[in-house]
Amino acid sequence: MNKPELYITAGSTEEIRKYIEAGADAVAVGEHRFGMRLPGEVTLKELEESIPWAHERGAKVYVVVNKIMDNELLPQLPDYLRRVQELKADAVIFGDPAVLISIRQAAPGMQLHWNAEMTSTNYETASYWGSKGATRVILARELNLEETLEIKSKLTSMEVQVQVHGITNIYHSKRSLVTNYQAHQGRGEQTLKGIDDGLFLIEQERKDERYPLYEDVNGTHIMSSDDICMLENLHELMEGHIDSFRIESLLKPTDYNETVLRSYRQAIDAYCADPEHYEFQEAWLDAIREKQDPRRELTFGFFFKEQVY
Repeated sequence: MNKPELYITAGSTEEIRKYIEAGADAVAVGEHRFGMRLPGEVTLKELEESIPWAHERGAKVYVVVNKIMDNELLPQLPDYLRRVQELKADAVIFGDPAVLISIRQAAPGMQLHWNAEMTSTNYETASYWGSKGATRVILARELNLEETLEIKSKLTSMEVQVQVHGITNIYHSKRSLVTNYQAHQGRGEQTLKGIDDGLFLIEQERKDERYPLYEDVNGTHIMSSDDICMLENLHELMEGHIDSFRIESLLKPTDYNETVLRSYRQAIDAYCADPEHYEFQEAWLDAIREKQDPRRELTFGFFFKEQVY
């Protein structure tokens, strides 16, 4: 059987190396001017060394260009994408058709992975983007397991990626909501808005739910109060021939992400070595539990929910 890819987003050249050494088959990187919800920035200059290093170890490097594009940004796209192709990045992750158009002009032949966040929910839409050149679809996190496997079964010419671990985005605004709110409160420039500032939203009715919130150059992001963890049921996704498993690294320490990668690496390798006799090892999950923030529950996300929408 084809072994599924283990994928994670990296925020620095150091993270690229650590994550690949921990077992990642592919890392995704980018710059904030073109990519959203990145754990850090990896510049084109840094990719000059990182891509060959990764390729020497059999790993891939994808470049994230998933920002909501405006007119001012469009003229910068061709040169950036042309350089990405020259550096031999393995694919560009996109959601906006403007990226597709720019790729055709500046970097023809570049591999494309379509990621439209929560709107990638059916095989017909995925097939449409496949007809435009996309070779992979990153499915919405709101799909359950049955829907996920059905889409994979219908897409004979496209790869399918799903998120199997980590935090998820539940709200985004291009506005600086945190800054605006604190200015309204008369708090001046002393604004908490970084990923590491520990800023949360808490609902009045559910005070035990803490939704991490951060603000960057791309606006304001509100994240889920728990973390997906499909490690125990990863074999069901492998039985369904899912091509790529995504670990979301955002808002997590590097050593936590390394631990997660090692556990998923062991599960993938064990299953692929002998699918018929595969047995889940509790030690794989225990290693993650030891690093898990006790305020954040490990859940199956939407995978086992009957009704999503």
